[in-house]
Amino acid sequence: MTKKKNKSMIQRRLIPTYIFLAIVSLVSVFPFYWMIMAATNDYVDISRGKLTFGTAALENFRNLIDQQPLALAMKNSFVYAISVTVICLLICSLAGYGYEIYHDKWKDKLFSVILLGMMIPQVATIVPLYRMFTKAHLINTAVGFFLPMISTPFMIMMFRQNSRAFPVDIVEAARIDGLSEIKIFFQMYMPVMKSTYAAAAVITFMNAWNAYLWPKVIMTDGDSLNMVMLIANMTGGYKLDYGMIMMGVLFCSIPTMVVFFVLQKQFAEGITGAVK
Repeated sequence: MTKKKNKSMIQRRLIPTYIFLAIVSLVSVFPFYWMIMAATNDYVDISRGKLTFGTAALENFRNLIDQQPLALAMKNSFVYAISVTVICLLICSLAGYGYEIYHDKWKDKLFSVILLGMMIPQVATIVPLYRMFTKAHLINTAVGFFLPMISTPFMIMMFRQNSRAFPVDIVEAARIDGLSEIKIFFQMYMPVMKSTYAAAAVITFMNAWNAYLWPKVIMTDGDSLNMVMLIANMTGGYKLDYGMIMMGVLFCSIPTMVVFFVLQKQFAEGITGAVK
């Protein structure tokens, strides 16, 4: 009886916490709910603050396809985001693996210099990067989009920190068996660190998909449009079709949500540094 009484007392004490978490959850989910509702309503209903399903979803979708290059923007966004994610994971994991596995008296000093890059805001590098890429003739090219994103101090730090949980004995045993360093990385390190790769993939994909400032600067050609730039262009007119805009926002949000929900378990393990 005493255990049951203590348990019920603990549950009663947690009621305010549950209420607070429920309120925070509702506040967090409400913008997503409003986005879906707005995508199904017309301009008049959205302006009146309607928060239920409407009948204009098909019309908003047709207007989006007819008036905006949706297919082109979606294709470009997928190409940019997937390419950046794959290249960034390879480069940053190689760097993080090397910083942790190989020992050198200068590596920590060099790593500290790399971490200084996290303190520099992106807007501070836009002008020098643009001048450099202009001289290199990389304007309106995929390479110009990729280069500033394929290696970031945060990703290198993340792989290095999680590599500390990687069993070094495996590396020593593999070397004794005659495996080369590159085979050790691809055949031993990558499978063991799959949760870290999943977490890094989610972060990198979302950053590349939602990138706006750098693509807006480097991609001046209409054929290089991505989804974020498409939505920004839709909000620049004198008359705004909020239903069509929210339908575009919904299409822009779906890929990142799918990636996160598919990899959410591995994402949580990778962020906490779990190694399997």
